[in-house]
Amino acid sequence: MARSAPTVSYKPKPGEIPTNPGVYRFRDADGRVLYVGKAKNLRARLSNYFAPLHTLHERTRRMVTTAASVEWTVVASDVDSLQLEYMWIKEFDPPFNVRYRDDKSYPFMAITLADEAPRVIVTRNRRIRGAKYFGPYPKVWAVHDTIDLLIKVFPIRTCSDSSYKKAMASGRPCFPGQIGRCGGPCSMKVSIEEHRAIVDDFVAFMAGGDERFKKELTARMREASAAMDYEAAAVYRDRLQAIDAVLNKSALVLAPDTDADLFGIAEDELAAAVQHFVIRGGRVRGVRATTIEKELDITGGDLVDQVIQRTYGNAESIDIPRQVLVPALPDDADDLEEWLRERRGKAVTIQVAQRGRKAELMKTATLNAQQALMLYKTRRTSDYVARTQALTDLQEALDLAEAPLRIECFDVSHLGGTNVVASMVVFEDGLPRKDQYRSFKVEDTTDDTDSMYQVLRRRLAYLDRPEEEEAERPEATADGEVVTERRRPRFAYRPQLLVVDGGKPQVEAAARALRDAGHEEVALCGIAKRLEEVWLPGEEFPVILPRTSESLYLLQRLRDEAHRFAITHQRRRRRRDIQSVLAEVPGLGDARIRALLRHFGSVSALKKATPDEIAQLPGVGPKLAASIHGHLSSG
Repeated sequence: MARSAPTVSYKPKPGEIPTNPGVYRFRDADGRVLYVGKAKNLRARLSNYFAPLHTLHERTRRMVTTAASVEWTVVASDVDSLQLEYMWIKEFDPPFNVRYRDDKSYPFMAITLADEAPRVIVTRNRRIRGAKYFGPYPKVWAVHDTIDLLIKVFPIRTCSDSSYKKAMASGRPCFPGQIGRCGGPCSMKVSIEEHRAIVDDFVAFMAGGDERFKKELTARMREASAAMDYEAAAVYRDRLQAIDAVLNKSALVLAPDTDADLFGIAEDELAAAVQHFVIRGGRVRGVRATTIEKELDITGGDLVDQVIQRTYGNAESIDIPRQVLVPALPDDADDLEEWLRERRGKAVTIQVAQRGRKAELMKTATLNAQQALMLYKTRRTSDYVARTQALTDLQEALDLAEAPLRIECFDVSHLGGTNVVASMVVFEDGLPRKDQYRSFKVEDTTDDTDSMYQVLRRRLAYLDRPEEEEAERPEATADGEVVTERRRPRFAYRPQLLVVDGGKPQVEAAARALRDAGHEEVALCGIAKRLEEVWLPGEEFPVILPRTSESLYLLQRLRDEAHRFAITHQRRRRRRDIQSVLAEVPGLGDARIRALLRHFGSVSALKKATPDEIAQLPGVGPKLAASIHGHLSSG
């Protein structure tokens, strides 16, 4: 359907949509489910999708124009709608709902409680009948280390099922039992009933009962020592040391009685990374990482809603904690709590971690999520197949004559309208060429579009310079980046594509620079951060690339790298400015200049400081502070 249509043809008639809670599905012409959503009031929610097309979010508009019909199912309660939405998303895997990419490499510790003599194993299989799981753990060796320490305290079975059956049938200990590595009945040291009691203690300890076992072992060690049974006391001492070693690997992060799941989330317009910390007995017992690809624009609360549904949709009641800590509350938090209570059989609260240890742990989880998101995007962009696909997709989406093997991206940065700088980053074959990055100082303007025009005119002028005018190539910094200000070499290669950070105004300014420079053969686009849409010169509507496409990830990486490089250059300039001004003050050495720079950050901030405020810095007395203040005031 044309973009100019006021709304879609399949819009339900007024009054057709009920006001009850329910779940709705958008389908395409072939009947494929494109999107599943829930609503407390179906009429109120669906009316948002059937507003005039030009008022819709770009990606919502793409979904409703791709669909050919909408249907809904009324349910008895909001909690029922949660369950039905989860079931349908699992069943239909709609392309416009968020997509999850779990890291399948994480191993778990499992105790096979359904066995006659349960054993502890390391596994990635979450479907072992009757097994109790702990983790996941970041590495396989981390699980083995934990098991090695724990079986010294709780000697339970570790041998294989075949070894167990053979030992029980023959009456001879299993081989691991002979070397002290198995404490099951097959070791011929305990009965099946005694072994089950030890297994129960093992599970209780892993579930958070650390303090009870430490107190019991300490009391037994003291009793044995008082009775001069030093051999038994040494055994208890060794077990205490093993418990301490396990606990040191899992530091107490919250109160000892805390059983909670904490979710740290980092997101941008295209994707999100989730770090799930499993906290039992106040200790982080496992960490699970998930990457989410977003197709439609959703709020932080909606994303939390989806994460909670997916995490606990198929969970056993024992795996649902008393408390779920999240960065933002979803709108239907009360309904989610009720849904979780039904699944757990006990009350569950969903809270935002706002202060204290919980807030600190949330910061840690969020930082881990940010790093995971950056790594995920970097891996996608650096993969050869993904890069090739990205360049091919860009060629098709932007209708280019050839694949853009060399792309240059420009960003303008300023500090409150002053100190305007611009950056140019270069990607060749989808990879950054840091030795060809350039920075520009922009004079006599604070307007972003005018700054973009100036910078592009200066860059495009080098395309017309003869080879012999190339200046001596400046040396790269330690990280391979080059900053040039007064002496700029000729840019050696003509780009196939110029990308600017911004929307329609920035693209039009760049197009004007290309026309005035006589280089309209160079392709141009802009990427706007708010909606991640791609703008072409002279077009009324942007190009919408699929959120999961490699081409959009490449453009986003270009834009982010250009922004980072511009900010880095701006900070270098500010650092040089303050150092040059302060170096003129008698008696002020490099160490004190660095201290002033760290404290005040800029010359303008330092100029506003009083002599008393300056004198508060270590090593700067009243006399030197007065000298600094007087020097800056007279400048």
